[in-house]
Amino acid sequence: MTVQQTGQEPGRWQETKPRAAQASRAHALEDLRQKMHQFVIQELGPILYDQRISEADLRKQVEEQLHRALSQERLAIGAADRQALVQSVFDDVLGYGPIDQLLRDHGINEVMVNGPDRVFIEKEGKIVLTDAKFVDESHLRRIIDKIVSQVGRRVDEATPMVDARLPDGSRVNVVVSPLAIGGPFMTIRRFATDPFTVDDLVTMGTLNAQVAQFMDACVRGRLNVVVSGGTGTGKTTLLNVLSAFIPSNERIITVEDSKELQLQQPHVLALEGRPPNIESKGEVRIRDLVRNCLRMRPDRIVVGEVRGSEALDMLQAMNTGHDGSLTTVHSNSPRDTLSRVETMSLMAGMDLPVRVIREQMASALDLIIHLSRLRDGTRRVTHVTEVMGMEGDVIVLQDLYLFDYGMGMDAEGKFLGHMKSTGIRPSFGDRLANYGISLDASLFAAETFERRAAAKR
Repeated sequence: MTVQQTGQEPGRWQETKPRAAQASRAHALEDLRQKMHQFVIQELGPILYDQRISEADLRKQVEEQLHRALSQERLAIGAADRQALVQSVFDDVLGYGPIDQLLRDHGINEVMVNGPDRVFIEKEGKIVLTDAKFVDESHLRRIIDKIVSQVGRRVDEATPMVDARLPDGSRVNVVVSPLAIGGPFMTIRRFATDPFTVDDLVTMGTLNAQVAQFMDACVRGRLNVVVSGGTGTGKTTLLNVLSAFIPSNERIITVEDSKELQLQQPHVLALEGRPPNIESKGEVRIRDLVRNCLRMRPDRIVVGEVRGSEALDMLQAMNTGHDGSLTTVHSNSPRDTLSRVETMSLMAGMDLPVRVIREQMASALDLIIHLSRLRDGTRRVTHVTEVMGMEGDVIVLQDLYLFDYGMGMDAEGKFLGHMKSTGIRPSFGDRLANYGISLDASLFAAETFERRAAAKR
């Protein structure tokens, strides 16, 4: 490597020409990449978005245009740089640009685009800034338009917020100007191509085998279950796992804003809400879908997330013979889950007394499974709570399993705790028995201090 002595501090050496040449070459390659990208867009134009052209033919045409453009350039580049350049333009034109490589990494749970030049990811529970950058705002907008158009939606100044999904089921949220200052902003929540099973969650420590066996019995026994937790705690993942316990001979109807659930049973009907069109017409709300699915002869109703007035319709469905329904709710604790459902039911505008709504909840809901995202980045089930009924004006809750925070943390800062039975048996044992399901006494054996200490040794 060519170096020169500075002359100011004898014995110290400073790299000069190679570093400057390397930076100049990288800049030249980036300019060439942008130039190639614009050339392909201009040459192929609408063909890039023509659904009648197969992906293989489209790739062939893009490759021909790229080689044609490269042959006219005077910049000498090696085979490795040439291959990287072609792949980069392929990602831009046929994929999702700079984030295409991130979306291929199955270890990444979330991709967060905070404008053209700031892309964050969440991996192993930690948020990290990446080197991925878009060329400019228009480049990012092209990728956004490509994503939302795939599911028949649009985003512009008239509709500056939109929910969409990728072909693999990943959830996409987009916010653009004038709402997004410094944007556009895009958040992509990844979902496993191969859905997690209950064994996967046990292996990851989200729950233990004892709780998994109990959940299996509750779902097969047609209890109404609410999965609660904060943002990014794994509610949809757990809902998928719970739905796998539903017998394959039942008719299941799912209702979602944007399709995320991946049920494996043969008899599943998926309903998805629709936003209003440019004339503010044609909107189909979750509440409308919940009402409609009652006329579709469901054995089970699975609502991806209750976040508004549809909560009242969900309670009505649970109270009118549609046992075994599953849903998720954003909340901070099991008690807060009830408050959230109560508030959302009041949003229906039916002018019902609060006590009536609470009686509906106490009658409809059987079990609350609460998830938390701990400070070590892991997602854990922290509460399995039974809804007992009413005492006066208060709904009584009873914790069946709780996460043991008292077991401390290991050298890497990971929680050592796991779910423990409180030793209390649920009151719905007889209901499960009607379906031929018996709860083994070992599921509710309280773990004593001595047993816990022996296990740690």
